[in-house]
This record gives sequence, C-alpha cells and structure tokens, in this order.
Amino acid sequence: MTTVATASAVETVPAHPAVSRPNMASVGTIVWLSSELMFFAGLFAMYFTIRSVVPQEWVTGPEKLDVPYAAANTLVLVISSVWCQLGVWKAEQFQPGRTGSLLKFRQWGMREWYALTYLFGAVFVSGQVLEYANLVHEGVKINSDAYGSVFYLTTGFHALHVTGGLLAFLLIIGRTFAARRFGHAEATGAIVTSYYWHFVDVVWIALFATIYLLK
Repeated sequence: MTTVATASAVETVPAHPAVSRPNMASVGTIVWLSSELMFFAGLFAMYFTIRSVVPQEWVTGPEKLDVPYAAANTLVLVISSVWCQLGVWKAEQFQPGRTGSLLKFRQWGMREWYALTYLFGAVFVSGQVLEYANLVHEGVKINSDAYGSVFYLTTGFHALHVTGGLLAFLLIIGRTFAARRFGHAEATGAIVTSYYWHFVDVVWIALFATIYLLK
C-alpha cells in the first residue's frame, strides 16, 4: 500500500520545464559587438569634440564631400544587409546551397546570398577607396588638418570593420564546402556573422548622417 501511494504521489507531481542554455556563440558575439559599439561611440565623441574646438575647419571641409556619391555607396551597403538576411533565413532552414538553376533566386541557398552580400560589401569598400583618392586629390588628407584627420579615422576604421566582415563571409562560405553536412554549428556561424554585418551597416548609417548630412 505504501509503495502504491508513493508511486501515485510521484505521478501527480507537476514536471518542471527543461532549462535550455542560451547559444554561447550568439551571446559571445553580442558581448563583443557591445565593446565595438563603445569603440565607435568614442569615435563619434572625438568627432563632435574636435568639431566644437575648431569649428572653422568644418566650413570648407564638408563642401568637398560628394554627398550623392556617398549616398549611393551607402545604399549599396544597406542592400547588402538585405541579401545577408535572406542568407540567414536559408541557414536557419539548413539549406547551404541552391536547389535549382542559378537564375531561380527563390531556390538559392545561404551560400549564394552570402556571396552576393560579399560582392556588395566589396563594392562599398572599393567606393570608399575611390572617394579617398578623389579627396586626396582635392587636398583633404589625413595630415592636412583636424577635419581631414577625423574624417579618415572615423570612416577608415569603419572600412576596416567592413573588410573584416568580408573575410568572415569567405570563411562561412568556405565552411559550407568543407563540412560534410550543414548542421547547427554551421548555421550558427552564419547567423552570428549576420549580427556583425548588420552592426557595421547601422554604424555606417549613423556615420553618413553625421559626416555627410550634418553640416
């Protein structure tokens, strides 16, 4: 009788839901991006501080910027984030590559969308290099004055971050060929890479508004 009663009592005890751990790769990436956010916050603080100290250098400096060109280059980077997110959705579906013709976009996998993201990101960086060349030709150099130094430091550090993202895309795409199967680890790598890419995209929008539009 005691055994039966004990068994009955055990069966009536409500089961607790299983505790699931957060994905450590995602948590680590978010923490790292938080430190990167503080880094760019320091660059913004430097920009506005120097601008308040020597405002006269912001009278002629911004006039040499090609705002329509920079806006078009910004649009390229923004569109690349769209392609990146489409690649994330395919990674979440564990589809590394296309299942049909290359011309059938709906059948593309993560690899194709990330390759397109890489292409647009490379165009953006190349566009910045061309802009630097034109500004140097017009006399805006990193050692010319305070405005030139701040401009190249803020946009240059961002360009380095974008370049780092491009290298990450190459690693993720290469991993799809090296892995025997596209599993949870590969999908997680693709997703956390998208976190970084969206981050540099948002940072550039803030930089573009501050440097090119706020005059």
